[in-house]
Amino acid sequence: MSVYTHLSDDQFKDFCQMFGVSFAKAIPITQGIKNSNWFIQTTEDTADSPSYVFTLFEERPPEDIAKMATILNRLKDTLPVAAPLAKVASNTDGSSTAEGSSTAEGSSPYVAHFEGKAITLVPCLSGGHPKQTTPDMCYSMGQALATLHNVLQSLTPAEEYGVPLYPWDQVRDRETQFMPADEAKLMSDIWQAYEELPLESLPKGLCHLDMFADNTLWDLEDGNEKLTGLLDFTEVSVEHYVMDIAITINDFSTTWGDANDGESVNFNTEKKQAFIEGYQSKRPLSAAEKQALPVMLAMAAVTFWLLRLNVIYYNREQGRTGDSIMVKNPDLMKRLAAYHWNQVGIKIGEV
Repeated sequence: MSVYTHLSDDQFKDFCQMFGVSFAKAIPITQGIKNSNWFIQTTEDTADSPSYVFTLFEERPPEDIAKMATILNRLKDTLPVAAPLAKVASNTDGSSTAEGSSTAEGSSPYVAHFEGKAITLVPCLSGGHPKQTTPDMCYSMGQALATLHNVLQSLTPAEEYGVPLYPWDQVRDRETQFMPADEAKLMSDIWQAYEELPLESLPKGLCHLDMFADNTLWDLEDGNEKLTGLLDFTEVSVEHYVMDIAITINDFSTTWGDANDGESVNFNTEKKQAFIEGYQSKRPLSAAEKQALPVMLAMAAVTFWLLRLNVIYYNREQGRTGDSIMVKNPDLMKRLAAYHWNQVGIKIGEV
């Protein structure tokens, strides 16, 4: 992801030693929009094969990251996730052992601190980010998300492990003041339809809420389509499962064009159906979830439309500039929201 906070090699070395890792080099990771990330090459690694990812969480408080570590350790036996390393403590004989409990009241064995911000070190997973998705990949992703929902039901009460949902209504109220009237109406209409859903009847639990293709890793060599990694668990919150499904479908089923083709937005219904079939092979959807999905797809696009506008707002407010700052185009999510809202209108017209 983007690099906002900069550390010296000596600082990297000290933090890596805290986790029992021998530091050689930190390599910035510039994709993404929220946290500062680096690949860590150890003294045993070759130049093109780093072993770890070092993350400095720019916004989430350390207690949220400690919850994330618990979640990842619960998932690691059933899904390909990178669980944070535990810090090591020096024994009286000079050796080091992994801590099994917090080193201080309220601290986590998996979280270090820098200027009040949390740091974790996790093993690199194999595979690469997909440039395109296929129906088979969408099926596998549906299975993985359903497995995530099922396994995390064992963490109870869920509210103690999830972080608070972001107040998107406040971002909406701020941003719609400056939108063209048609865009503000689109957002308002979708939001109203969402609030009119029978939300109390929709199952809820711990959800990822950011499972885009660039938060997954795949082995795609020699015709393989094997899921090898699920990333970025900083947004895990208690939410309706169908919202998590909608967020993931939106990215995995959409081909996002680049500047050369006018940044087109092409949603593929075959991929959507493959995802749903994969999901239901592990966790069947309720009738209420199936009925809510079309509006949830539109609402999920609205949420990420607002997220990208919010990143632009805070980058401007905090003076964040430079080549290492990545900003995703909010208009793409606006167009996807409009597409889904049109489909909702078609279905209403068919009734």
